[in-house]
Amino acid sequence: MRSPALRHVLTHLITPLLMCIGMGLAYMGAFVTPEPHHLPVAVVGTAPQAKVFAQTVKDTAGDKLDVRTVATRADAVGLLKSRTVTGAYVPSPKAPELLVASAASDMGATAVEKVFTPVAAKQGVPLKVTDVAEPVADDPTGQGLFFLLIALSIGSYASVAALGAAGAALPMRARALLTLGVSAAVSGIGALLAGPVFHLAHHDLAGVWGMAWLYSAGILFVGLGLHTFLKRWTTLTMMVLFVMLNFTSSGGLFRPELQNGFFGTLHAFWNGAGFVEGVRSLLYFGDDGLSRSAWTLVAWLLAGLVVTGIAALYERPRKARHAAGHTAPAAEAEAVTEVGAATVPAPAAAPRPAARAAEEEAEEEVEETVGV
Repeated sequence: MRSPALRHVLTHLITPLLMCIGMGLAYMGAFVTPEPHHLPVAVVGTAPQAKVFAQTVKDTAGDKLDVRTVATRADAVGLLKSRTVTGAYVPSPKAPELLVASAASDMGATAVEKVFTPVAAKQGVPLKVTDVAEPVADDPTGQGLFFLLIALSIGSYASVAALGAAGAALPMRARALLTLGVSAAVSGIGALLAGPVFHLAHHDLAGVWGMAWLYSAGILFVGLGLHTFLKRWTTLTMMVLFVMLNFTSSGGLFRPELQNGFFGTLHAFWNGAGFVEGVRSLLYFGDDGLSRSAWTLVAWLLAGLVVTGIAALYERPRKARHAAGHTAPAAEAEAVTEVGAATVPAPAAAPRPAARAAEEEAEEEVEETVGV
């Protein structure tokens, strides 16, 4: 290719085109055809009729449902509030009841209703649906936490370019301190959105902020460390890790039981799922499962600190060689030329083409990330 400018443009188009492919595969693969896969439900009752009914439901649904029986309605409520089951059916010849917890997943509750409504219809009686864990009125579908996750993610991964590219001249320690500040700012914005602005969190706002800080800091430190090695490909990598795989496996829209096995598996340990499920635990389920979600976010933060530490060790000798290479030009720039009795400073050296190229690449990376 003869034109360097055209080659430069085409090279930079690789990233958005790969993002297009990745986003299409991830979002459409995760969200387009949600179907139950071993969706856990319960049937209340210990009599033989209840067990026969449960087995009939299981045989009819096949792999779509995992059906168990529990002794009492209170046991079923306990399983719902621990998010062990998605729905519980209380058989009755006159007034059958379906128990759900829509705060855990509005889509999951809807899926369970679709399963058991025809069962009651066959008996010729209406099905009573009782929600034992409703989201707040300001977030009726419970999906506000998913959109909060998106805001926190964008604020975090988009800041990586500024910290890594524009801040490349700073020592890693300074960039790490800036990262802590950015994570505090992003999580603070998240807390404001969740609390005073949109009222998603009617209590435990400090806990929501803490979860948001762990989440944001983990992303930022992973990105800060990776940038040392990946440079302008960091943006694409961050999109894969914290958008394509993260949003789709978070459980913010569909619980893993409504997705294929790939995204369901990621839900068990990915940081977006840790944030969403952790905040749900705080706000709706009496801290049940909170510790596991918090440790998931801590693990991601520790991974980010490790990657950043490795990057710092990698940069140290490179920066030392770079500084040594500039010693002679700096001395020449400061040299003076004696003209008679006068001493005239020599003209300052013009910026190196390589330095200008590095600055332009850093600016392009920042613009590319913000555009995304």
